[in-house]
Amino acid sequence: MDKLAKPKNRALFLISVAVTGALAGAAVWLFFFAMEHGIDFFWTEIPHMLGAASPELASGPFGCLPYPFFVCLLGGLLIGLYEKVTGTKTDDLNQVMAKVKQDGRYPYDNLGKLSLAALMPLLFGGSIGPEAGLTGVIAGLCSWVGDRMRRFGVEFRELTLLGTQAALTALFTAPVFGFVAPLAGSADGDEDSASDEITIKLPKAQKTVVYGIAIAGGLGTYLLLGQFMGGGMGMPRFEAAEVGNLELTWLIPLALIGTVCGWLYFVSEHASEALSHAIGGRPVVKAMLAGLALAACGTVLPYTMFAGETQADVLMETYFTIPAGVLIATGLVKAMLTPALINMGWRGGHFFPVIFSGVSLGYGFALLTGADPVFCVAVCTASTMGAVMRQPVMVVGLLLMCFPLKGIVCMIIAAVIAAGIPLPKPLRK
Repeated sequence: MDKLAKPKNRALFLISVAVTGALAGAAVWLFFFAMEHGIDFFWTEIPHMLGAASPELASGPFGCLPYPFFVCLLGGLLIGLYEKVTGTKTDDLNQVMAKVKQDGRYPYDNLGKLSLAALMPLLFGGSIGPEAGLTGVIAGLCSWVGDRMRRFGVEFRELTLLGTQAALTALFTAPVFGFVAPLAGSADGDEDSASDEITIKLPKAQKTVVYGIAIAGGLGTYLLLGQFMGGGMGMPRFEAAEVGNLELTWLIPLALIGTVCGWLYFVSEHASEALSHAIGGRPVVKAMLAGLALAACGTVLPYTMFAGETQADVLMETYFTIPAGVLIATGLVKAMLTPALINMGWRGGHFFPVIFSGVSLGYGFALLTGADPVFCVAVCTASTMGAVMRQPVMVVGLLLMCFPLKGIVCMIIAAVIAAGIPLPKPLRK
């Protein structure tokens, strides 16, 4: 009998899973804590020192540029120099998942550099999400833990996998996402893998329990630290939706509008990839051009900056004070700005910004149509995400806890429509 099948070793494995999940949740909280304080310093405290009530009203320290231009150009300079000097680049979420799925581990020899590379674009107002670089850091930490748990001369490759799932759950405060993420499909272990690491074999029912332990450890630790210490991010939570005849009339049109918004993401992605290739190996030039574009968009449409989680909460309370055209323009521009920043060196994720694009778009069309705002937001967000991700199940798993039951049904329909419409050929890779 394989010694790993012994109850004692099973118990050790389950304890390791819980500890790894908790470690992932704590790391996510710490990253967000540092990010929030850094953003507050650059975008609140310094403008106040300059005698302005908000960044939009502040001038740079030398008075020659509006404050957002000064910060974003400085950010571009530092991000480009950091990449040039250290050679550190964060992987996107799909790359992290692919490495963990294939190897059962993630490199952890430069976690400090990787953490700073993931944090810098967020501090300077980047319209990107934290999930890409942060997930790589968590995967590396979990690999480090697994490498040190060799009581029986084996490495628990599941710890990296499960810890990364726990991190994704804490990132989005969406437990279902931890189960439906593509990463979960690799948790059984690849029997054909060239890795020499030994995998604990568990029946499917027990695997679900193991995933649950990792997710509970990660999300629980994250929420507890946020409750007692402050800080943290999370998906927006919307109140009850009303779905009547007017709303159902607008379901398909809004789903198609969200699909077009998602297509604009790919238009920008292709264009910015071409521009990045044309510039070549000049990270400082690319990052500063990205900073210039970010500052220009942020000066005209302030909500196009930052990841979008905090801004979504603000829009819930203030959307009716903003012109519909501004909200719609914000959603469309943000969908294009995010991939441009990523391809030009401000590396990060796209989940939070694309979600905010759908939220802003939904509120804009709610003002135009008179339909229920939460309904419009649910449909526009789900269709925009569906068009970008092309995986309706992933979209539903990610957004499930954001919307009330009535909105979820419409959200599923919108995601299926958007993902089911083929991308135009010029936008395909």
